Amino acid sequence: MTSPGGRPDVLRGPEDGRVTTIELFFDVVYVLAVTQVTELLLHRLDPAGAIGAAVLVLAVWWAWVDTAWITNWFDPDQPRVRVLLIALMGISLVMSSALPDAYGQHGLWFAVAYVALSVGRSLFVASALARRSDLHRNFQRLLAWRTASAPLWLAGGFVSGPVRLGLWATAVAIDTSAAACGFWVPTMGRSTPVEWAINGAHMAERARLFVIIALGESILVTGTVFGELRRDWSTLAALATAFVGSVALWWIYFDRSAEAARNAIVEAEEPGRLGRSAYTYLHIPMVAGVIVTAVGDDLTLHHPTGTADPAVVATALGGPVLFLTGFLLFKRAILGIWSVTYLVAVAVLVALAPLGWVLGPLALSALGTLVVVAAAARSTVVAARAGHRPR
Repeated sequence: MTSPGGRPDVLRGPEDGRVTTIELFFDVVYVLAVTQVTELLLHRLDPAGAIGAAVLVLAVWWAWVDTAWITNWFDPDQPRVRVLLIALMGISLVMSSALPDAYGQHGLWFAVAYVALSVGRSLFVASALARRSDLHRNFQRLLAWRTASAPLWLAGGFVSGPVRLGLWATAVAIDTSAAACGFWVPTMGRSTPVEWAINGAHMAERARLFVIIALGESILVTGTVFGELRRDWSTLAALATAFVGSVALWWIYFDRSAEAARNAIVEAEEPGRLGRSAYTYLHIPMVAGVIVTAVGDDLTLHHPTGTADPAVVATALGGPVLFLTGFLLFKRAILGIWSVTYLVAVAVLVALAPLGWVLGPLALSALGTLVVVAAAARSTVVAARAGHRPR
């Protein structure tokens, strides 16, 4: 890991890959953020609502992952960095609280908080690093990109309806494409993975913890909804299906692949490249998949019988499809392999969609969960036979 040339009193040591308690404390706010996005999607189950929720999922992700990158370089136990994280946590709380009504009266609150997060972090780094360091130049580029999207976020807060959605979709597209473009800025050029030298162990652990946040939120939603319903065989079956589905998603990610991926990024010659692709971009569909699955579980718990409407089909099957697709791409990027098991599982889940015309929500959700459980079980067996190599 090359030295970024910053002030030594705020930077981590090159071998310091631990996740500190202040980072875990910071993550607590994002449990709320994921829950709030789930709530918003539940009340906007139409194409426009899905697009709007996707915009907010991306915004929440960039708010969190940009901070994870900063704490990869900066020591969170140093007073200035700790104060920064606490300030970002407070702003994140404001942003998260505005999420359910982000397309209503709280749009400006969300936009101002998000811009304060995205621009404020980069300003802190610019003041904390030596001006001639590679890392300082990288954050100058990042600041330029985040500043470019800021007016769109703020303008969206002052308007409403499709105009707000259009402005915010454009803004989040800028934020999402920045890293892929190497934060290219005229006269400054672009960053390279070599310049973004990171501690791979820390990056892998931070991403794993966010997956736990998303899965924990799914369990929270399931338990809360079940607690409000009358107990009968159908709600008990829906609860069991939702719980087993969450366990299966956890198993797929954490059984062997998470540790194998951690070892791969630790040993990589350019960990920054894998940090950008596998851990920054390819975790997005996995997190989104957990959120969408949680919405499907909520719908199934409330109405387990009857005919499955398009919203149930899209969430109960689409959530696992999103997660497995992201997981497939993640494994390909960091381990260099395609999992035939999960490719087949995605195809089967898509093929189940027409059954929504004849099956009830519980039956459809149970079939989808069975596919995911079977894929997880087969992958585990194949990996064990191959000498603990994930497949």
